[in-house]
Amino acid sequence: MAIKIEMPKLSDTMEEGVIASWNVSEGDKVSAGDIIAEVETDKATMEVEAFDEGTVLKILVNEGDAVPLGGLMAVLGEEGEDISDILDGVGSESSSKEEVKESASSENEESTSESSSGLTSPKSESSTDSTSDNGRIKASPLARNMAEDRGIDLGRVDGSGPGGRIIKADIENYKESGQPAAASASAASFQSLESREVKVSQMRKTIARRLSESKFSNPHFYETIDIDMKSAIAARKSVNEANDVKISFNDIVVKACAIALTRHQAVNSSWHGDVIKEHGDVHVAVAVAIDEGLMTPVIRHTDQKGLAQISSETKELAGLARDRKLQPEQMEGSTFTISNLGMFGIEEFTAIINPPNACILAVGAIRDVPVVENGEVVPGKRMKVTLSSDHRIVDGAKAAEFLNTVKNLLENPLSMLL
Repeated sequence: MAIKIEMPKLSDTMEEGVIASWNVSEGDKVSAGDIIAEVETDKATMEVEAFDEGTVLKILVNEGDAVPLGGLMAVLGEEGEDISDILDGVGSESSSKEEVKESASSENEESTSESSSGLTSPKSESSTDSTSDNGRIKASPLARNMAEDRGIDLGRVDGSGPGGRIIKADIENYKESGQPAAASASAASFQSLESREVKVSQMRKTIARRLSESKFSNPHFYETIDIDMKSAIAARKSVNEANDVKISFNDIVVKACAIALTRHQAVNSSWHGDVIKEHGDVHVAVAVAIDEGLMTPVIRHTDQKGLAQISSETKELAGLARDRKLQPEQMEGSTFTISNLGMFGIEEFTAIINPPNACILAVGAIRDVPVVENGEVVPGKRMKVTLSSDHRIVDGAKAAEFLNTVKNLLENPLSMLL
């Protein structure tokens, strides 16, 4: 008897999965427990195993394609077995799951009768594949609702789903032919930028691969804290008035984090499978934006350097990064990363962890806000920072303790000189 392999629920928030790779091909024999595919979910790349033995009779989804929860991926059975009844029903089963919010009753109705309330105009000769034997148009409930909202006649839409069924993508990609003259004239009055394809650089490919691996493999969680920056602003002003090397707010944040890392070694760690490596040195990476993407030069032994040296090194490394002259060794070995978008007016954001770091700090802009001091509302200078942490290494309490140390150092900048 043929067995359906459907997309399983691999995480608590999963709505669909992307086939990262198939480990089997049609005609292969599999046993219970064999890993037949790898699926990318909203949290990680997970393995899908077979629960029965048999021959892979049909693979219905290509690598890179998304499949809704419960959608049919493949069919197992005995070699040569007739599975035409399953293939005929693929459309009714998969299309009813295009939207997770579809009710069970709608799914049952769709899979048994392949019809529901909606437009029933006859199909044109060019799209008869989307019409069932009783004259009803075969379309998923979601596609019908979308068509109704957009005023699209389902009788004019060619279905690309199994058996000619009209699915969500068909409605999204539908272009009405023979538009009225008034509509054409109206459309002609709008000018659009020319579409173009931009070749993906090797740097962008590397960024995409590394951050995808980090986001899907490392269980991120986020904590934000609001910091009073009045004392830091005053201290920076005094330092810059007395020295030739000009200190930025980012330099002060880097120094505060470096000191905090020496007190919270769990944050200054990395995951290595069977062990967690707590680093003895503090090497802080600073994210630098360039045209092709993002580079992260590393300030080594950051905790042992003063603000002036941190400022000089940061300026030098950032300049090399923008000129694309950074050497590989200048971007390797970081134990912590800081990403600052405050200069762009961004008040708060979350960053993806830079592997193999355990954490990354996202720094927002210093804001002018009213605050309450001694029972009175007064002008304040506040800055939000958000710590992204790898939950395999850092727990919530440890992340919070680190953030509070950073906060105390920035609100009492003289303590960084001790």
